[in-house]
Amino acid sequence: MNFNPSPHVTQHWALTKPAATGRKGMVVSQVRAAAEAGVAILDAGGNAIDAAVGTALALSTTEPWNSGLGGIGFALVHRAGQSRAELVDFGPVAPRGLNPSLFKLTGRMKQDLFSWPEVEGDTNIHGPLSFAIPSALAGYDRMLKQWGRLPLSDIMAPALALAQRGLPQDWLTTLKISASASVLREYAESARIYLPNGLPPVAPYQGKPGFFRLGHLPDTLAHLSRAGLGDFYHGDIARALAADVRAVGGVLDAQDLAQCQARILPATEYQWRGRTLQLAGGLTAAPTMTRVLDQLQAVPYGARPDAVWFTAFARAMKTAYAERLEGLGDADPMAAETCTTHLTVCDAEGTMVSMTTTLLSSMGSRVVLPGTGVLMNNGVMWFDPRPNQPNSIAPGKRPLTNMSPIILKDGDRPWMAAGASGGRRILASVAQIMTFVADFGMSAEEAAHHPRLDISGPEGCSADIRLPDAVLAALAAEGPTEVVEHGVMPINFACPNLILNQADGTRIGISDVASPWSSAVAQA
Repeated sequence: MNFNPSPHVTQHWALTKPAATGRKGMVVSQVRAAAEAGVAILDAGGNAIDAAVGTALALSTTEPWNSGLGGIGFALVHRAGQSRAELVDFGPVAPRGLNPSLFKLTGRMKQDLFSWPEVEGDTNIHGPLSFAIPSALAGYDRMLKQWGRLPLSDIMAPALALAQRGLPQDWLTTLKISASASVLREYAESARIYLPNGLPPVAPYQGKPGFFRLGHLPDTLAHLSRAGLGDFYHGDIARALAADVRAVGGVLDAQDLAQCQARILPATEYQWRGRTLQLAGGLTAAPTMTRVLDQLQAVPYGARPDAVWFTAFARAMKTAYAERLEGLGDADPMAAETCTTHLTVCDAEGTMVSMTTTLLSSMGSRVVLPGTGVLMNNGVMWFDPRPNQPNSIAPGKRPLTNMSPIILKDGDRPWMAAGASGGRRILASVAQIMTFVADFGMSAEEAAHHPRLDISGPEGCSADIRLPDAVLAALAAEGPTEVVEHGVMPINFACPNLILNQADGTRIGISDVASPWSSAVAQA
């Protein structure tokens, strides 16, 4: 007997995720507990900015592999009654002491996830030399001082409660920690927290999962709640951070922290099929997204995306990525190892916030600073380790990133806020989910469940196995196409979420279907 097994498929089931609907405020997050924290802040009288910051702080305790106090990010804020969104830029900046000579090339190319030369000891990827200046709290502080409504202690209360409860010890936690365990074990405090007895914590065989404490992170959050977020850069926490970094051999210092500032800039605007797309601009994925949309302007939009549309989209993505990498440097990491979080908020007044934050890699640098419990980013990995390149390592420099929060406005009213996590995969995800709703007329729920493509560079395409055969055949005729599943792991597609702010006051939100903990939560 001859037996030819079919391709392995992990999921012999259909994943679904419910949308949330309401007429007041709404928060969508990659962790339901964090979204609930944001809604609690809205219930207490906070606005969308308060809720966005509170949700982000909660995520530092519930999703530490993706974001946190040691991270960076970008937020779009479109306040009700205003004609245009504003960008809060708290993106990555290299420390003043980051000398390119610290990173010795081996003469080999990385053979796994990266398209640039290998550095001795992977010191640009993990460890104390991989830290960019952690600007997340500078961004949150600027947002609250500019537009916030509640006292900081109220905004931080849910995050502090979650930190004191601890990180859930379920199967997803085991999976996430296991993926980084081989490097976490190299750093003492990281290993102490995440690898008890030398192994990742394991969910119980039955019953409810337990929780475990994230080092001194609860103490740091409690201190910041009393002293203010600026203490992270100028006070007791800043001194503890600088001392810890110095002790582990990093170059980030007290002056880097003291000089860290977030910027508020006008959002980049792009006219798209009768509406205005507002983007982060600069060294994010925004310029590449507009190049994709430029090429799609003349493509016909039928009732549903078909083979013609998907092949045109794939072609546009490949062209735009070729331009991106040629002009800005092939130094943004391949998506498989990058881990980010995105949250979306709308309040009862109609103010919308779309915010993407990250540690870059899963578990960032893998270094937890023992005095504060802060898991640091590995933002230096965004830089090209080769000298004399557009995106080469340099002190005080800003690297190219992949984040792409958007707010699409209808007239002057913010209508759709969206974004995603997932490195290079973010751009394709955000562009598709936006156009599924805005141009193909799908509901938020339909768009979130519709199979997508991923194109993360100028070559090749990943296509969801659920796409029609005609679409898959057309894509294969265009070029190399890998047919893959959309599941928890491997992570073949970015993780988007969105909120629609309808003209009649209805708000509809939905989170990524394949993210087990994610959720949209509406105010009652």
